Amino acid sequence: MAAYEWMLMPLLGSVLLCFLLVPLGCQVIARGVIFADIAIAQWASLGTLAGTTGTYLPANQNLAGASVTSLVFALLAAGAVQLIFRQVNEAKEAWIGILYVLGASLAVLLVSNDPHGAQALQRAASGDLLWASQELVMATAVMALLVWVFGHWAPGWLSGAAFIPVFAIAVTYGVSLAGMYVVFATLIITPLVIGSLRGKKPLVASLCAIIGHLLAIAYSVIQDVPVGPAIVVATLLVACLWPVIFSQWCFIKPEPD
Repeated sequence: MAAYEWMLMPLLGSVLLCFLLVPLGCQVIARGVIFADIAIAQWASLGTLAGTTGTYLPANQNLAGASVTSLVFALLAAGAVQLIFRQVNEAKEAWIGILYVLGASLAVLLVSNDPHGAQALQRAASGDLLWASQELVMATAVMALLVWVFGHWAPGWLSGAAFIPVFAIAVTYGVSLAGMYVVFATLIITPLVIGSLRGKKPLVASLCAIIGHLLAIAYSVIQDVPVGPAIVVATLLVACLWPVIFSQWCFIKPEPD
């Protein structure tokens, strides 16, 4: 068993990431701002790259395991998203798409002269969940706890102005822990699929996401494949099979006529 102790942090981090992101993903879908999450995640990734290179900004400044520049860039993107939804009457998603592609293009330009630039971009996208730090896992645990506590006792905050900044911070830590692919998949897949079954239950969607994550981590370790893409594929497969496998369970049975 001692040989597998190193997996404790990745497994715990993955479970906590699901509990953090899935409830937020339910709200993202309810608000109809699905592309906002990947745009903010891209800018968080851009901030990480900017802080790592140290070319234009101070390098290696961290706050509870996440890059300070990543937090700043994510909050800037969140502010831009808020501005788009307040000031733009039509084609809001198109403007958010422009925000995303701008962040992606700046990231490519930032590492274009770095001989390891391609690896840096891949790491930002796919993440490095198998080497999750205790500091990042603990920060994720605190944020997940706060999201569920406030979601239970003060559900109105999810529809208020505080949602987007909190969402940006959560996405930043998610990107630092697992990369953009995992963050987007965890935010959207199970809330979208499981939420359509009955009442958008965050707990059921979270459990479904956790199963996908854990299966992917096991497969990644056994087959030595990148864990980020494996989580995306496994989460989608589990979400699609969930209604078939658990169709008799009371928490997803159709409501009686």
